[in-house]
Amino acid sequence: MLGLCAACAGAWAGAQLEEPLADAVRTALSAAVADAAPPRARFDSIDERLAYLRWLGSAGERLKRRQAERATRIEFLEALWYESRRAGLEPELVLGVVQVESAFRKYAVSRAGAIGYMQVMPFWARLIGDGDPARLFHMQANLRFGCVILRHYLDLERGDLFLALGRYNGSRGRAEYPDAVFAARREWLQAIGPTNAPPRR
Repeated sequence: MLGLCAACAGAWAGAQLEEPLADAVRTALSAAVADAAPPRARFDSIDERLAYLRWLGSAGERLKRRQAERATRIEFLEALWYESRRAGLEPELVLGVVQVESAFRKYAVSRAGAIGYMQVMPFWARLIGDGDPARLFHMQANLRFGCVILRHYLDLERGDLFLALGRYNGSRGRAEYPDAVFAARREWLQAIGPTNAPPRR
């Protein structure tokens, strides 16, 4: 049974703030979102593969209440795992962000105009994408943008996840949003356990 804390039950309106990017940063972020590699995980050992499959099964079972169709659910989790690991983020953290930001709604649009699972603001499509914000409704594109942006903020905040999450949500320095993501992340970790397989590109 999916146990959600009261603070995590609804979607939050993401509102990243548009900030100037150095040319080198813009180029690096653009390259990170432009890579067309499909979300296929590779593993160095059978143990890593089995750990991933256990994670996928447990996460899929927990997500069933929100995404009833099995094929859609598995495709989403495979893409989320791949994109989070590709960006050097913990998959359970990204699950927490998606849960809090959009409540796992692919076509969620906030009052601020943030789009999709990870509530990415349309200006990111112009800054580091191809300029088409409608692309942010595509599952893998949304997860890729969201993970790349969160990684960027984590780097800007020198590894301080509390501040990076606040920046991601447009509420830097306030506790409500990071606390909600941390609570959702804890629930995912308790339900499915962490994945220990190292990321591979």
